[in-house]
Amino acid sequence: MAEVHSIARARRSRCPICQKPSVADHRPFCSARCKTIDLGRWLGGEYRVPTEEEPEEGDLEAVLRQRQADEER
Repeated sequence: MAEVHSIARARRSRCPICQKPSVADHRPFCSARCKTIDLGRWLGGEYRVPTEEEPEEGDLEAVLRQRQADEER
């Protein structure tokens, strides 16, 4: 019974990137492409987990360098 419920839920779930129905092999995404887009967003810093910790000085320098490089493009 639980298996039937999870299958029905998987059919109703949508890809968080493009909103197409998700596919079991790539859940919660619909394809490897959307999975890769999501990974790229995480690695690019678009998704952030909030924290109360202060960044270390070296981290701040890296962020400033990255922002300067982005502005030059």
